[in-house]
Amino acid sequence: MTLTQNPGDGRAPCGAGSRTDVSPRTDPYTRSDPFDRPPEHEVAWTDPVTGARGWLVVHTLVGGLATGGTRMRAGCTRDEVADLARCMATKTAAFGLPVGGAKAGLDLDPRSPGALGVLERFFADLRPWLERSWVTAEDLGVAQSDLDAVFTRLGLDQSFHAAMLRSPNPAATLERVRRGLAARDGDGLPLGDVIGGYGVAQACLAAATALGSDPARATVAIQGVGTMGGGAAWYLHEAGVRVTAIADAAGTLFHPRGLDIPALLAARDHYGEIDRAAVPADVEVLPRDAVLAAPVDLLVPAAVSYALRAESVADIAARAVVEAANSPTTPAAEERLAVRGIPVVPDFVANAGAAAWAWWLLQGQVGTDPQDSFSRLRTEMQGKVAFMLDAWHTGHLLPRRSAWGFAAANLEALAGREITIP
Repeated sequence: MTLTQNPGDGRAPCGAGSRTDVSPRTDPYTRSDPFDRPPEHEVAWTDPVTGARGWLVVHTLVGGLATGGTRMRAGCTRDEVADLARCMATKTAAFGLPVGGAKAGLDLDPRSPGALGVLERFFADLRPWLERSWVTAEDLGVAQSDLDAVFTRLGLDQSFHAAMLRSPNPAATLERVRRGLAARDGDGLPLGDVIGGYGVAQACLAAATALGSDPARATVAIQGVGTMGGGAAWYLHEAGVRVTAIADAAGTLFHPRGLDIPALLAARDHYGEIDRAAVPADVEVLPRDAVLAAPVDLLVPAAVSYALRAESVADIAARAVVEAANSPTTPAAEERLAVRGIPVVPDFVANAGAAAWAWWLLQGQVGTDPQDSFSRLRTEMQGKVAFMLDAWHTGHLLPRRSAWGFAAANLEALAGREITIP
């Protein structure tokens, strides 16, 4: 295991590049990303048993703490993890959370035998970070239940361990957080599993309103039906929005009058793929990337990073993109979308619901009543999206860049602040 301080820039899609093809009145397009700087800390790791590689990148510490999930996928790279850590730092700042941003990743297929053993050895070697400075959670390829099992075996209680130690009564705080995590929404779903998707749904509803559409008449296509995409689909369906296209690894399902989202989500397996035997006969089964060209108001990329590339922009028919995955749109794609008049609501706002909720829970600002959590997230998410799209319509400012503005202001306000957990 090696430790490198300030290893260099992991810049990628979260910091879209400056434009060169706009008129002088759109100069705000060239505003630089205030979070585009080298991370504060980095750990590179190699598993002594399998040779699998992993990384922890801590982009920003606030009050000595950083938060960010742990992902596992074949082909994961250091640059990917560094970019995601930077996005996480932007996300926590965008919601004014008193914590910095980090990310961890393992270059390993989560379906491979012994994957959980690799994860446990990774965390065992990173134990000093987990004990003092880094709070982690589920991410692509890693379920929260797997994290909790590994943390229990390591004697760390829960993945919020480092934050718990800031409390004057860690045992009481742990019990309060556990009660909050065990809370269920009105459909009986664990709040911690669905709050992120609920936030994406609220971002979509706000985007539809900003586009001048009645949200109940809006149409949405969602790429990915895992925790985030599936949750967004569920709550959009509940709000009366027609989800006409969804895509998993096996392909795209399309129906112009709207899909039966509850039935399709119930047919998912552990890896977020829908059993095709449960798909009604009147639903079209299309190639996986067909979801990008679906004739909808809103496109929600909720699967993998870098899914929307420059070469795919010409096929996109949506009026706006709401990013639910981490870094799903490349800088070049976002620039071309802007030329076509298609705004992108950035990931570090749209998919921040779970991170924001976890810290509200830790700080005792929400509890076991799901309506309190939904109400706060709905208010904050819709307000931020409305602000960004108003700046897009009236000031010719990319939503990502207006969001950088309020995120940077929040981070500056948090400088030097001591983090306390009640």
